[in-house]
Amino acid sequence: MEIIAFLVDFILHVDRHLEAFVTNYGNWVYALLFLIIFVETGVVVMPFLPGDSLLFVVGALCGLGLMSYPLSIGLLFAAAVIGDQCNYSIGHAIGPKAFRWEQSRFFNRQAFMQANAFYEKYGGITIILARFFPFMRTFVPFVAGIAHMGRAKFTMFNVIGGAIWVVGIVTAGYFLGGLPWVKENLDKIIWALIIVPGLFAIVGAWKSRRRSTA
Repeated sequence: MEIIAFLVDFILHVDRHLEAFVTNYGNWVYALLFLIIFVETGVVVMPFLPGDSLLFVVGALCGLGLMSYPLSIGLLFAAAVIGDQCNYSIGHAIGPKAFRWEQSRFFNRQAFMQANAFYEKYGGITIILARFFPFMRTFVPFVAGIAHMGRAKFTMFNVIGGAIWVVGIVTAGYFLGGLPWVKENLDKIIWALIIVPGLFAIVGAWKSRRRSTA
């Protein structure tokens, strides 16, 4: 329970924890950041770790001179791309087994084939957009692997999406993090970065489910 409480507090107050870590452990913060982003994007059972809010806070700390902007960009980009590749590989390994599963309440073969066709047609933009939505950025590469989306195609959009996500949000934090209004309302901004994309994902899933039912 203590670990769960710490994780919740870390997610909601990532700015305080990260600044304290930089103060106490210096450059070890880069290893911590690489690990968090890699696990959040690369391990399908860990979608709740901070993503957007973490990148924004990192940018703000870079703007304050507490961290290196180019080093942060490089490491976080590498972690995001490698994480998605790992997640895709896990799904890709599971894929052949899924094709042999029988129709059951837990597996719908037709839906699986539709997912495969969807990723072949729209998978690229899905991979890029999923970067900005909690949970989706963890599950989308996994499902892309299961659906056997081509690795070369996945890798291309993985790199593009990772670059836009990391560079965009870290840079926003770099330029906006030092503004007085942002400093005073950083906790609200972190909540918004968690809740707003999550709501979009939930609404999208609900609409998709309604269309499937219809």
